[in-house]
Amino acid sequence: MKSRSIYLALVFMLCSAVVRAQYQQVSDIPYTESTDAYAQERCKLDIYYPINLTDAPVVVWFHGGGLTRGSKRIAKELKNSGLVVVAPNYRLLPKANIEQCFDDAAAAVAWTYKNIEKYGGSKRKIFVAGHSAGAYLLDIIGLDKKWLAKYDVDADSLAALIPFSGQCITHVNVRKQQGIGALQPTIDKYAPLTYVRPDAPPIVIISGDREQEIYGRYEEQAYFWRMLKLVGNKDVSLYEMQGYNHRDMPHPAFHILKNHIKRLTDK
Repeated sequence: MKSRSIYLALVFMLCSAVVRAQYQQVSDIPYTESTDAYAQERCKLDIYYPINLTDAPVVVWFHGGGLTRGSKRIAKELKNSGLVVVAPNYRLLPKANIEQCFDDAAAAVAWTYKNIEKYGGSKRKIFVAGHSAGAYLLDIIGLDKKWLAKYDVDADSLAALIPFSGQCITHVNVRKQQGIGALQPTIDKYAPLTYVRPDAPPIVIISGDREQEIYGRYEEQAYFWRMLKLVGNKDVSLYEMQGYNHRDMPHPAFHILKNHIKRLTDK
């Protein structure tokens, strides 16, 4: 019996090693052709991918940090899930301006679209997701088509936009640079709400608890959802992670992302 237990333990360890060996990560791949020194420093991405799969769904994950801090990372909830995960850095305020942040996000998605098949991913199954500032960036480049068009990519070719607790009015730190306080909302050319349209890719909006979110963030996202529906978008949904604040809401929300990836790729 003891030898059988040892044998089973060894089999389990071997199987676990095989599962781990099916995934590989490469880091700090440049995605920009800009000669700007700060762009060359920041505009790099990591890729985590299954080495034995092809035509796999892809998640491009933009980190948060208020556009002023933060760094690329691949969440454990996205690992070992049959997904290719791309995690870009982007330039930050105030060293960069907000349009450079948008441009970096678009460049990273365009690089993914043009290169991801080398890593077993499908350019037809690119899901762009992110938390907080990262969600704000993806909303802009997914709705205002000019950013990706600069790189000869149609924003409507994306499989879905999945913002986690993104600002839908003009971002608080962009308003701060304009001399506008955190509690004074504005909707201008830097606001995702400006670009709501019926023909956008599917959009899965996920918020923290409305009583624990920052600066009325849930209500921003609920208005974003409502306006997308009113203009005629046929595939937009809104979730509230009750009991979770802005910082902690991503962890329980990843299963929503994965469920929608399955729904949309099973079509």
